[in-house]
Amino acid sequence: MTKRVIIIGSGIAGLAAAYNLREHQSSSASGAFEIVLLEKKDAPGGNIKTEKIDGFLIEGGPDCFLSEKPWAWELCKRLGLQASLLQTNEVAKKTFVLSKGRLHELPEGVILMVPTRIMPLAFSGLISIPGKIRMALELFIPKRKETGDESLGGFVTRRLGKEALDKIAEPLVAGVHAGDPATMSVRSSFPKFVQLEEEHGSLIRGMIKRMALMKKTQKPGSPLPGQKLTMFITLKEGLSHLINTLTERILAAGNTAIRTGAAVTGVLEKQGKFEVGIEGAPSMTADAVIIAAPAYAAAKTLAGLDAELAEKLLAIPYVSTATVSIAFKKKDIVRPLSGFGFVIPRTEGRKIMAATWSSVKWSHRAPDDSVLVRCFVGGAKNAELVNLGDADMIKMVRAELEDIMGIDAEPVLVKVYRWINSMPQYTIGHDERIAEIERRCARYPGLFLTGSAYHGIGIADSVRNAEITAKKVLHFLAGRQPASR
Repeated sequence: MTKRVIIIGSGIAGLAAAYNLREHQSSSASGAFEIVLLEKKDAPGGNIKTEKIDGFLIEGGPDCFLSEKPWAWELCKRLGLQASLLQTNEVAKKTFVLSKGRLHELPEGVILMVPTRIMPLAFSGLISIPGKIRMALELFIPKRKETGDESLGGFVTRRLGKEALDKIAEPLVAGVHAGDPATMSVRSSFPKFVQLEEEHGSLIRGMIKRMALMKKTQKPGSPLPGQKLTMFITLKEGLSHLINTLTERILAAGNTAIRTGAAVTGVLEKQGKFEVGIEGAPSMTADAVIIAAPAYAAAKTLAGLDAELAEKLLAIPYVSTATVSIAFKKKDIVRPLSGFGFVIPRTEGRKIMAATWSSVKWSHRAPDDSVLVRCFVGGAKNAELVNLGDADMIKMVRAELEDIMGIDAEPVLVKVYRWINSMPQYTIGHDERIAEIERRCARYPGLFLTGSAYHGIGIADSVRNAEITAKKVLHFLAGRQPASR
């Protein structure tokens, strides 16, 4: 009988795992097998959701992936989506930071938190003179001698000073991770910064050398040959185009099914196979199981199989966020939108974390006479705001935009998206927790975990880890007898 792989969860990680299983199947000795994706929601995609409304293209969840992590755009190329790749509008690539009620341009040359150019920082009104001096002294700060994990907040303060943390690192990180620098693991969240310190003794020196290497001729196989890569890339039709294409290719490959509305109740071992319980339906037997759901969902699924493994999965915390996309007529915007948007330090005491000027950052996002703004709510420090009703949340966001940007006009469109417990937090000791989870999981040959909870939260990291997982599954199946029905 045919072997079977069950994938629990059909977000980007689950879909990418299924696609890679089919793509690499012919080069493995795994033999024939069927794939069943079980999704409790009514459609695949997870946190990726694109909507087109009245000429606007709105991303409810993530809106892009990082170009320096090539796995997402490489997947797009393999899917035939290269012509759909879209870079940011570099004529307006500035980012602003709210400080003392005013929007200040993030100094040119600051990469996340590391200054690589002197003059833009020297003339910036964002950082005080003592703060600038402290950042410059980073060149002379010795490397950390301790080898254990360190919080992001501790790392940035030690290397660049408290003001750099409060006004640059914290708000920029909050916009990506929705996390708290005081508890985030720098080694797990930003390993390259730890590497820069270890290899160069200075973030500034290391980043300057790294940027010089990146300016060299673009390597063959880049997503847009002949073009200088921007930091962020998306798809012209939105990221749901990637989800839809993956879904179509997976189903077209044959012997593959996606069952929506199929909530998994548990996974148990049974005679060397796995029995997967499904709410309101007969259980299924599988030779291999990939859990591509959030860690807390994986914990619930595995509680009957291994209570200790479930407990360790529950130790990975999550926070909730919301995005509010709000559109205005251009004539109602009183200040020029000369950048990608702004981030807000926690010290400002505002109720939104950041705002992206989506129709400025990306082409094909709004009619010519309108602008689209996307605001971020919630995160580690303000998660309770996600629970506001739509009317109250919209009122709050409009008040914030009026205060910060001077917009008091009636919006032409508003969409609210809530993502409850959607953002895993890589807190101090994360690497050790994941290593223990993987050791525990290895006790059950054929059981695999993938997704944003483990080795990177972005789309590109999820795609990469899904491919690694798929190859492990194929290797496992090469020595596995088929499951009985």
